Amino acid sequence: MSSDNKALYARISRRETHSPRSLLAIVLAVVLIVVFAWVGTEVVIALLGLPALLVAPSDMFTSALGLAEQPAAIVAAAGIVAAVIGLVLIILSLSPGRRARHVIDTERAATVVDNEVIASALARHASYAGNVDPDNTTVSVSHRRAVVDLTPTSGIPANRDDVTEAVTAQLDAYGLRPTVRARVQIAEKAKVGA
Repeated sequence: MSSDNKALYARISRRETHSPRSLLAIVLAVVLIVVFAWVGTEVVIALLGLPALLVAPSDMFTSALGLAEQPAAIVAAAGIVAAVIGLVLIILSLSPGRRARHVIDTERAATVVDNEVIASALARHASYAGNVDPDNTTVSVSHRRAVVDLTPTSGIPANRDDVTEAVTAQLDAYGLRPTVRARVQIAEKAKVGA
């Protein structure tokens, strides 16, 4: 495979596994547009000599200047809240968003698989390895971990080591990137078989 194809597949894989921050940017833009439209409307209404919709611009300015006269605890708390909101927005804007998907290492194509598909396949293999009804097997797959929950049938014990081995072998066979580690949990109370 040529280096051009590798770069292309890497770019496609990244685009499919990471989400853009467009929604956050759009929400912030809409909030700012609404706030500026409201302030502009209040200014125009004040210039026309009509009563304010919510707060007159002169009252806004006076209350902003009066912050120094407020109790220090209230001003400090408001400053801390504003700083925390700003810090959260900065972190969200710089950190990559992740979609519930993994890349399968292949040389011929960029293969991206949804976590629900991985969970379904692991549930099938775990139920077979643990001799458990598929309806009593649930799997959740996150970015780096697959959690397998089994509820054995009454009188038929499930062997955790066999299930762990089967699920780990499947995960290794898929060649997921980033790698996913399995954790198997077997319920202590069994379910009565049908």
